[in-house]
Amino acid sequence: MMTDNAATMIHPPAIERGIRYHALLLARTAMMGATALLIACSPPSETVESSDVSVGSTDASETAGNNSEQVPAWADVEILQDAMQDGELTAVALTEYYLQRIATYNDSLRAVIEVNPEALDIAARLDQERASGNVRSALHGMPVLLKDNIDTADAMKTTAGSYALLFAPTPAEDAFLVQQLREAGAVILGKANLSEWANFRSTSSSSGWSARGGQARNPYNALHTPCGSSSGSGVAVAADLTLLAVGTETNGSIICPSANNSVVGIKPTLGLISRSGVIPIAHSQDTAGPMTRTVADAAVMLSVMAGSDPQDAITDNPQAQSPVDYTQYLQADALSGKRIGVMRSLFGRNAPLDALMESQLDELRSAGATVVDIELSGSRELSEASYQVLLYEFKNDLNAYLRNRGGFYQSLEHLIRFNEVNASLQMPWFAQEIFLEAQATTDLTDPAYLEALQQAKSISQSRLDDALTNNQLDAIVAPSNGPGWLIDLENGDDGSSVNYVSSSGLAAIAGYPAITVPAGYIDGMPVGISFFGAAFSEPELIGLAYAYEQRTQARRAPELTSVSP
Repeated sequence: MMTDNAATMIHPPAIERGIRYHALLLARTAMMGATALLIACSPPSETVESSDVSVGSTDASETAGNNSEQVPAWADVEILQDAMQDGELTAVALTEYYLQRIATYNDSLRAVIEVNPEALDIAARLDQERASGNVRSALHGMPVLLKDNIDTADAMKTTAGSYALLFAPTPAEDAFLVQQLREAGAVILGKANLSEWANFRSTSSSSGWSARGGQARNPYNALHTPCGSSSGSGVAVAADLTLLAVGTETNGSIICPSANNSVVGIKPTLGLISRSGVIPIAHSQDTAGPMTRTVADAAVMLSVMAGSDPQDAITDNPQAQSPVDYTQYLQADALSGKRIGVMRSLFGRNAPLDALMESQLDELRSAGATVVDIELSGSRELSEASYQVLLYEFKNDLNAYLRNRGGFYQSLEHLIRFNEVNASLQMPWFAQEIFLEAQATTDLTDPAYLEALQQAKSISQSRLDDALTNNQLDAIVAPSNGPGWLIDLENGDDGSSVNYVSSSGLAAIAGYPAITVPAGYIDGMPVGISFFGAAFSEPELIGLAYAYEQRTQARRAPELTSVSP
């Protein structure tokens, strides 16, 4: 393993030779298609697994058998568990169903980077356990798709969407949250596409694009963005390519793709879910969270994913240490008697969005809530401080992750050089300006970093705390997003986001929880409504979100016959 000093040397000869060698492998196979590319680039000491084959090319008849008729489409955990309990469905049949859906639709949606070659074996073992009377949890036999920045110590790769990490060793162990999912009986179905490096490479990136996965597309209109960076997770859940998915967020990366794909997403309080084994951006904001079609399913997942991890000190808190069944807060009357604040600063930018949100506020009132306008907003000062924090922490945290992972590329500097040499594959549409900015920072003892961190946390937390306290609120609501903009690979998201609306920033920077729920559609494109509140207020927010969801039933499944761009 390289030392800190070795990792920051300017392109040592051994690293340069390795980059050139890997570039040669990539270049020789680039014209042969994704399947050949992945096979050719596998390290010589590794056995090429079936997960390295393009999932969209899998023959559905070979993958799914004849069991798909047993699976109710667009089902939820409760329906599927009841079917398994009654002997009408097996975990194998359910897993086959989703593998068939991936084989049928993933070529156009680009939601899944790879499927788990062990998924059916895992499902079969879980069926045997059930037959012997052992049901581990509500997730027993339930397929879960993981974002491709979450470590798994199995036949799949963990790459953050970059070809650079195809050459990295398999992680020594599963991410802590994956360990918990497996222990609860979940079937790890595969890895989801994402905005490469969780959308922290370029200032002109296209959400949902990665070199390895291509451009993920919104199932409601393939010309429009799925948002990101948990793009594939949102698309796959929306399109029924998986029952459940895990996303990650630094700022908006669970909330926006959940809202833009008409699914539920929970961005938990920082410290509720372990970050160990997740490729980082910034430890002061990073968290994983569930992405599902219903609030109930998200509550089931959060109950399993939350927990204290000895390898992540931030989870050493009472809320993570004490197991909580969040499904107990699924109360249809939870809005009654509650006082909800409206983040009015996000209104007035998009008339159709304003109209839709006003009708949703009426739904809250009809459910018995008191709805009041409040003064709450972000600011340029807050955004700039947070961005500086992310630059410093990205370099520090990613270098630590890469050194711990082992392999050839053990620093951000190495990744920058890899991208330069492989620009035609890694940077066909946008560059790596953010990588370069982050590389230019120093370490986490720099007074500029410490001042920015203090400023970002102080401003965001005080604004939310003051709004909640001064207005005697149970929660705050806001539009999660506006309708998804047109995908523009040449200009990136910045070229398409006129009248952009997003409410994720304050909660993300503060480390406070937020949950988005489908709220309706504008010109056929999904829009979500977010509920956010104080630190560790997940129980209250889940109750409010569930009551809203049950009252409105806003979500509609996409028409997948017309997803091709």
